[in-house]
Amino acid sequence: MDLAPVLDGFTVVLEPTNLLYCLIGVVIGMLVGVLPGLGPAATIAILLPITIGIEPVTAVIMLAGIFYGAQYGGTITSVLLRLPGEASSVVTVFDGHAMARDGRAGTALGIAAIGSFIGGTVSIVALSVVAPLVAGFALDFGPPEYTALALLGILLVATVSSGDRLKAVVAACVGLLLATVGRDGFTGAERFTFDNLSLADGLDFVPIAMGLFGLGEILYNLEERHRTVHAPATVANVWPSRADLRRSSGAIGRGSVLGFVLGILPGGGATLASLASYAVEKRRSATPERFGRGAVEGVAAPESANNAAATSSFIPLLTLGIPANATMAVIFGALLIQGVSPGPQLVSQDPELFWGVVNSMYVGNVLLLVMSIPLVGLFVRILRVRATILAPITVLITLIGVYTVNNDVFDIGLVVVFGALGYLMKKLGFDPGPLVLAFVLGALLEDSLRRSLLLFAGDPTGFFTRPISGTLLVLFLVVALYPVLRAALPRRRSSDRSGAPSAQSKEPV
Repeated sequence: MDLAPVLDGFTVVLEPTNLLYCLIGVVIGMLVGVLPGLGPAATIAILLPITIGIEPVTAVIMLAGIFYGAQYGGTITSVLLRLPGEASSVVTVFDGHAMARDGRAGTALGIAAIGSFIGGTVSIVALSVVAPLVAGFALDFGPPEYTALALLGILLVATVSSGDRLKAVVAACVGLLLATVGRDGFTGAERFTFDNLSLADGLDFVPIAMGLFGLGEILYNLEERHRTVHAPATVANVWPSRADLRRSSGAIGRGSVLGFVLGILPGGGATLASLASYAVEKRRSATPERFGRGAVEGVAAPESANNAAATSSFIPLLTLGIPANATMAVIFGALLIQGVSPGPQLVSQDPELFWGVVNSMYVGNVLLLVMSIPLVGLFVRILRVRATILAPITVLITLIGVYTVNNDVFDIGLVVVFGALGYLMKKLGFDPGPLVLAFVLGALLEDSLRRSLLLFAGDPTGFFTRPISGTLLVLFLVVALYPVLRAALPRRRSSDRSGAPSAQSKEPV
C-alpha cells in the first residue's frame, strides 16, 4: 500500500480552513443529535446550498463531521432526559437513563464518549485499508455490474432498513419514477415534463432533499414537540471506574467490529448496528437481567457500533458510488453538486479529496472526545428553546438556501411540494429515505441497464454470463424472495400439523 497519498491527506486536513470546517461540522452534528427529530440527513440537506461556495474537500469534511457528530449528540439526551435525539441512540436510553437515575450519568456519558471514539477510530483504520481494495476491485465493473449493484442497493435499503417493507418498496418505486422526469439521455425525448421548461433537464436533487428531509421533518416535528422536557440528571464523575472500563472493553471491541461490518451494507447504518450490538451483548451476558437496569455494556456496545457504522458507510459511497443510507445519499448529492463523481476512480484520480475526508475523521473523533462532556450543559439549555421559535427560522433558511442555488423561484415551489409530500409520508408511516436513495441511483440504474442491453443485444440473460453481475443478481433474487419464502414455510408446516391428527384419527378405524 502506497502511504504517500495517505500522508498527503493529513496535510490537507491540517490546513486551517479544513480544521475549522471539521470543528463546525462536529459541533453542528452534536447539536443536531441533541435536537429530537431534525436528523443529520435533514441538516445536511438544508446546508447543501452553503457547500456550493467552498472547496469540495472542505465541504465533505464538514458534512461528514455533521454525520458522525450527530451519533454522539443523540446520546446526551438519551442518558439525561430519556429522549433520544437520533434513531441510533434509541437503544442507549434503556441502560443510559437507568444509570443516570442511579446517579451515574457522568459514567454513562464518559463510557459513551470513549466507546464512540474507539468505535470511530477502529472503523477509520479499517476504512483506510478496505476502501482502496474495494475501489481496485470495482475498477472491473462495467454497465452490467453497476446495474446489478444499483438494483441490489435499492432493494437492501428498502427491505433491511427499519419500517414497513412494502411501504419502503413503494417509496423506492416513486423515487425511480421521479428520476425519469426530464429529457431522455439516449433519444432526447421529453418525459413527464408537461411542456414545462423547468422540468426539461429533470428534477434537481437539492429541492427534493431539502423538501423531504428539511421542510417535511420540520412540519412533522411541530406536531411531535409538545412533550414536556424534564429536568436533566446531574452530571458528575465523568471518568468511568476501572471496573466499568474492564466490563465495557469487550462490548466496545465487539460493537466496533459489528458496526463497521453493518455500516458497509446498504440499508445497514448506525441504527441497525446499535440495535444488533445491544442484542449481541445481552445474549452473551451471564446476567442478561441487568440490561435495561443500568448495565454499562448496554451503553458501551451501541455507542461504539453506531459511530463505527457511521464511518464505514462512507466505503460504498466513496469507492462504488452507491450510498448505503439516506444521509449518504444526501452527501452523494453534495459531491455531485461540487462536480465530484464518487466511484472507483476517486481514490486514484482525486486522492487529496479521498484521503483528506478519511483522515479528517481522526481529527473529528478527537474533537468529539474533547468537547462531548464540557458542552453537555449548553446542549441541554438548547433543548428548552421552543420548536415554535426554531421552526420558522429553519424554514426561512431552507427557502432562501434553495433559491440561492439556481436563483429560480421554481425550486422554492419544489421544496414546498416535496415538503408536503415528506410530511404526509411521515404521517402515513413511509420512510422518505428509500425514495431519495432510489432517485439518486435512478439515473445510474437506467443508464447502466440500457447500455447493458445494448451490449447483450437485448438479451437480459446476458447479465448472468458475467460472474460479478450474475452473483449480484442472484443475491438480489434471494433478498427479494426471502420474505415470501419465510411467510410460506410456516403455512406449510401448520398445514402439515393440521393434517397429521386427522391421519392418526383414521388409524384406529
